Amino acid sequence: MFGELVPVGGGDPIPLLQKTLLLGRRESCDIVLRFSNVSAHHCQFFIENGYWYVKDLESRNGTRVHGQRVERKRLDPGCELAIAKHKYTVEYSPSDLGASGPPPPDEEMISQILDRSLLERAGLSRRERELDSTDDRYDATNDEAGQIDDPDKLT
Repeated sequence: MFGELVPVGGGDPIPLLQKTLLLGRRESCDIVLRFSNVSAHHCQFFIENGYWYVKDLESRNGTRVHGQRVERKRLDPGCELAIAKHKYTVEYSPSDLGASGPPPPDEEMISQILDRSLLERAGLSRRERELDSTDDRYDATNDEAGQIDDPDKLT
């Protein structure tokens, strides 16, 4: 056994018997949850570098880790996993699964950071400034008169 999912609030734990598992409502899944809010093929569990990961398979009601919806996330021992609205605690020992040293970086966090440019993260993106800007600038493609304020002209 490579770990288990322990239902929050009580119930029988679900053993994680293989290194790759498919969870869903269908009988063909490795872990079957017979609930109407669980998708037919809801998510996939797999071990990588001694840690369990979960990958949501575009389920309707989502997969959450500590309350945040995820697409792919490392599951640390003791973390809370929600499949639709069914909550479980993930129990396993990374060292028993071959992990050594600190945990690998979490790809979900890395992708959130890398999806935006450094300028966007610093709030200096030209696009954001254009949307926030209310000042009227000179438009070189516009031939209309009166684009430049005359400081000598009384308003």
